[in-house]
Amino acid sequence: MDRAGWVVILNGAPRSGKSTVAETIQRNVDGVWMHMGVDMFAGQVTPPRLRPGLGLRPGGERPELEPYIPALFGAFYDSVAAHGRHGLNVIVDIGHHNAYTRPIDTLRDAAQRLRGLPALLVGVRCPVDVIMQRRARVHPGREASYLTGTEEEPIPAPVLRWQIEVHRPGLYDLEIDTSVLSPAQCAAAIRDRLAGPEPTALARLAGTAPGRE
Repeated sequence: MDRAGWVVILNGAPRSGKSTVAETIQRNVDGVWMHMGVDMFAGQVTPPRLRPGLGLRPGGERPELEPYIPALFGAFYDSVAAHGRHGLNVIVDIGHHNAYTRPIDTLRDAAQRLRGLPALLVGVRCPVDVIMQRRARVHPGREASYLTGTEEEPIPAPVLRWQIEVHRPGLYDLEIDTSVLSPAQCAAAIRDRLAGPEPTALARLAGTAPGRE
């Protein structure tokens, strides 16, 4: 293929609707779209002793795994970049945060690895009450994957941390709210943004655009 493919990063908390939006893009948006995400990489590629790998929750969940985080994210985004440089469009379904027990900035590192590729950073928002409703649903094969509320703790602390930490620094090319927009509407908003002005969020994070954060 003569042209590099798009990379669309859907960044949001677990159960915010990222995977459903990604699947809708694959069906409804022109071109070949590869869906690469934390669930696939952590659940099928990462060895069990390092899981949840990329899905490590904010707040120092497993400090002994943190030394592996830069390499896991680096390898993941190098693979994303390779797909894009071969002309394949990629949807990245992931949740970035820096709330580890040591300094790790996975999103800025990703921005560096994607330099030279057309890339759109999308913030996937969803209110916590809707997140909790989605967590309470039955997920065949993933029954133990999602924390649910109790009478003593209706919203578990890790869920609240995700809501806050995943959107730091909150520098996006586009934001969507899956509690308001349907998956088709979210996909259409992303499609329209791809046809708009050149995205700048990742370039600013990488330090290669004016007005960088």
